[in-house]
Amino acid sequence: MIKGVHAMFYSSEAEAMRAFLRDKLGLPHTDVGEGWLIFDLPEADIGCHPTEGRPPTGTHNVSFYCDDIHATVAELRGRGVEFKDEITDRGYGFVIHFVMPGGVEVELYQPRYQKR
Repeated sequence: MIKGVHAMFYSSEAEAMRAFLRDKLGLPHTDVGEGWLIFDLPEADIGCHPTEGRPPTGTHNVSFYCDDIHATVAELRGRGVEFKDEITDRGYGFVIHFVMPGGVEVELYQPRYQKR
């Protein structure tokens, strides 16, 4: 039976990315050897979205979500995280984007839906 999801970010600055996830986002982790960190997430979910060419079919996306986007953004800004835009209401939740090492842009959102 499926137990979880393993997500990957590819970055030209992989070591800096690991440090960012550890130090800026504060994610718990396991060092599996030689500084290679695997990050443990408390929960996950998967959505399947339609596409009509944009983005192209087969595209994957990783987002982070939180319970209080305003408090989370304030905390992350305090840790030096650079945000690309401001919080906007997208219907499914409140959304903002930040940049990780290697120019990897990710979404942070506060969903409107309730998890079981």
